[in-house]
Amino acid sequence: YNEDEQRMLRRVVSDLPRFQFEAASEEVYEHCYPLKQMDETSVMFDLNYFKYCYLKLTGTEFHEIHLEHDFRQLCADLLAVEEVGFMYRDFQARNVMLKDGTPYYIDFQGGRRGPIYYDVASFLWQASAKYSDALRQMLIDEYIASAQRYMHIDRADFMQNLQLFVLFRTLQVLGAYGFRGLWERKKHFVDSIPQALENLSQCLQNGSCDRYPYLKETALRLVQHSTTSFCH
Repeated sequence: YNEDEQRMLRRVVSDLPRFQFEAASEEVYEHCYPLKQMDETSVMFDLNYFKYCYLKLTGTEFHEIHLEHDFRQLCADLLAVEEVGFMYRDFQARNVMLKDGTPYYIDFQGGRRGPIYYDVASFLWQASAKYSDALRQMLIDEYIASAQRYMHIDRADFMQNLQLFVLFRTLQVLGAYGFRGLWERKKHFVDSIPQALENLSQCLQNGSCDRYPYLKETALRLVQHSTTSFCH
């Protein structure tokens, strides 16, 4: 990413808090469809998306009950996060349109009340973007500086919560890639699987999976035995 591209990325992430905080009102949430807020049902839907549309399609063997137990714990941890606002839900580069050097935003029809971390994870860990860690950290700082206009943010606490949502988003994305790629055989999604698995590997390395031992074991097997046979 050259300097102009990095400048645009900084502008985009600094715009994100405007959605999250200025659009956060009960009047807006009344128009959210099909859900007004992220809840247990929607979290478990995304986790099961990973289980049935990626894990099973790779032929990976796993214990349903053990995995479900960890999913329930992860769900509880996600919903316990207090910093909430309007969750764009699909905040990623392909939904940012540039016209005359100005970013415009589309595809927020799935928006709802939810934790602010989800959108940051969605944008900065999108598989196809391949952001370096240094660029991610710079953009996180840019986001925090912008969000500080609306609420106090402790960076250490922010990073801890963010990693939890990176794990959640990565699992959801793998479910989408499994369905669109492994099932529907769309090349773009198949080609994106290795990078998504790299994001999962980072979650293993930074300890995001440690509270979920069976999910951690399953993720480790996925990373160690990547689905190369599905990608050709």
